[in-house]
Amino acid sequence: MLAKLAEVGEEGRVLAGGQSLIPMMKLRLATPSYLVDINKLTDLAYVRQDNDHLAVGALARHAEIAELENLADFSPVMADVAPSIADPLVRNRGTMCGSVAHCDPEGDWNSVMLAVGATVVAVSAEGERTITIDDFIVDFFTNSLQAGEMVKEVRVPIPPGRKGGAYLKLHRKVGDYATVGVATHLEFDDAGKISKAGIGLTSVGPHNLRAAEAEAALVGQDPGEELFDHAGELAAASCEPASDVRGPAKYKRAVVKEYTKRGLLKAANGSN
Repeated sequence: MLAKLAEVGEEGRVLAGGQSLIPMMKLRLATPSYLVDINKLTDLAYVRQDNDHLAVGALARHAEIAELENLADFSPVMADVAPSIADPLVRNRGTMCGSVAHCDPEGDWNSVMLAVGATVVAVSAEGERTITIDDFIVDFFTNSLQAGEMVKEVRVPIPPGRKGGAYLKLHRKVGDYATVGVATHLEFDDAGKISKAGIGLTSVGPHNLRAAEAEAALVGQDPGEELFDHAGELAAASCEPASDVRGPAKYKRAVVKEYTKRGLLKAANGSN
């Protein structure tokens, strides 16, 4: 399969769930000459703990991730977002790795991956390489995969201590893309202070965004409503929403501010 992917190069696209690729092809937004179907590679259909991270294989469906019994123990924010991905039809067929690779700025998973600091494992006929999620997301529907590469696995760190997370999503109806989405992830030291913070934003820029200034403002601080309100202000200032049929940019910034605050409160209060 990897040899074929190398052979077709930039003219080929990997087909797993197809829940993003097929609609784009119908709209002529994607016109690959070849589809390389990986659905018979059942060894890639896994979600498992691997040392200090949760490994999600290329054929792990959204529904399988959502149904993982102890998912919240590994990543509370993943447990929060997984049941809300699109609708049951998409969740039963689509894959997290495919969504990550798609780099749709309205997709939920990449905001969560930014918040938790995930790593993408790319594989080709020449071998494997690991890419931080920040380096993997390049631009609007654009990732840093090279010709002949595919996403084999996404690795989500499992923090050793207390942690919490949340994903808040504003959408017009169930199954719709997010008008605004905010992923939050917090880790705490033994004294109860925030030792690490992650905030990923959906649908408010050309790609999923990391609210880096807001994250930095949280580290080393005691969790609290005033702090989280300030982080919300910083997150809102960092995004780049567009005015469209779903609302004006000013409104979307206000939602980012409020959802960041609410998400951080939920992450702190529900931490384990």
